[in-house]
Amino acid sequence: MSRKPSQEATSAWARLVRVQQGLLASVESDLKKAGFPPLAWYDALLELSRSQHGALRPVELEKQMLLPQYSTSRLIERLVEAGLAERRVCPVDGRGQFVAITQAGRTMQKKMWEAYSAAIERHVGSKLSNKEAATLCDLLGRLN
Repeated sequence: MSRKPSQEATSAWARLVRVQQGLLASVESDLKKAGFPPLAWYDALLELSRSQHGALRPVELEKQMLLPQYSTSRLIERLVEAGLAERRVCPVDGRGQFVAITQAGRTMQKKMWEAYSAAIERHVGSKLSNKEAATLCDLLGRLN
């Protein structure tokens, strides 16, 4: 027999989803107003820049991203078209490929961080004390 969630647990779930959606929409809006591409671009560029040699296989990139990305191949194509990433053939397996960040991609990721970090401060940091933010982080970590 399965246990049903309490009203409090159900309310917490609903609020968590609504807050997440609202915050992402606000951050996306801030990036757009600043003239930057969507948050998924930043996330992909960040993960590529953090990886060894600045390159990942597409499936690895999708797993590393903080945002749900159901169309990684389309995102990669847009990054390549914009000159922010490039495709590389795997030297070990000629059929496989890597996606690598370009210097232009590194520059874009750094510029986007300025607007992104300001949005994080505006929508989260300014509303919570450091102690409250740490507590929230701990609570959310228990759900992971």
